[in-house]
Amino acid sequence: MAIENLAITKDKTQGATRFTIQGRVNSKNSPALQRKLEDALKDGDSNIVLDMSQVEFLSSDGIRIILKIYKEADKAGGKLRIERPSENVRNVLGMVALNDMLI
Repeated sequence: MAIENLAITKDKTQGATRFTIQGRVNSKNSPALQRKLEDALKDGDSNIVLDMSQVEFLSSDGIRIILKIYKEADKAGGKLRIERPSENVRNVLGMVALNDMLI
């Protein structure tokens, strides 16, 4: 069964803030992801890891948010990277030529 909602958990490990994302990142729920990532940056957490192994769908809104936070983390001297992308996430990022930059 598909997970319709978006679940986001946060923990700090090894000098980075890790977000585990589960479900669908779409236009309806992507603002919640954006708020959590922006809050981490405001708290001084500029090294961000997104575990997207359980993401079933990634919309253009989700990509926009990830790129925005990527740029903001870079300006703050940190880095955003995606770990363990699901096949769907890897395919979407590949279509827009972002695999090498984000994964």
